[in-house]
Amino acid sequence: MTVTSIRTLSDPVLREQAKPITEFDGELRTLVKDLRDTLEDSRGAGLAAPQLGVGLRVFVWSPKLPGSGSDLDHLVNPVVEFPDEEEQDGMEGCLSVPGVYLDTRRRMNVVAKGFTMQGDPVQVVGDGLLARCIQHETDHLDGILFIDRLTPQMRDNWMATLRAADWFDEDLLTKIKQSPHQ
Repeated sequence: MTVTSIRTLSDPVLREQAKPITEFDGELRTLVKDLRDTLEDSRGAGLAAPQLGVGLRVFVWSPKLPGSGSDLDHLVNPVVEFPDEEEQDGMEGCLSVPGVYLDTRRRMNVVAKGFTMQGDPVQVVGDGLLARCIQHETDHLDGILFIDRLTPQMRDNWMATLRAADWFDEDLLTKIKQSPHQ
């Protein structure tokens, strides 16, 4: 088991666009295994390669998520589509922003296309929590954190709470940006 430390908000790798994977080799399989082991150890719902400091387009999700249904628990080079306009609100957290849980709006249904670690094309159709997880992890691959998706009022409230924390550093504010996704 290889558990790797998870990068947090102040790490610049979390704000970079991850690069597409071009080699479906042993290094990729090792990365997926490290992501799985770290996710299981952290008891999270999903984990993207940038959260381990690796700027590549791959993420894993917990096979315990409702709707995951198969042995597939990862996507390489994902492309996300939305089959409808239905949305969901719900509490969301992030292993890279520990201890913060905020109401976050996401699409209810998602179709994610990509590849397995062996290079086989695959499609994942999810709703509810699985759809939320896929969107959250795909955002990580684009340098977006869930705090970037807050409404202006929620952002103001969160910033006030953040500033009141004894560990707050003004430089953290430069790490928060607006999501390019609708």
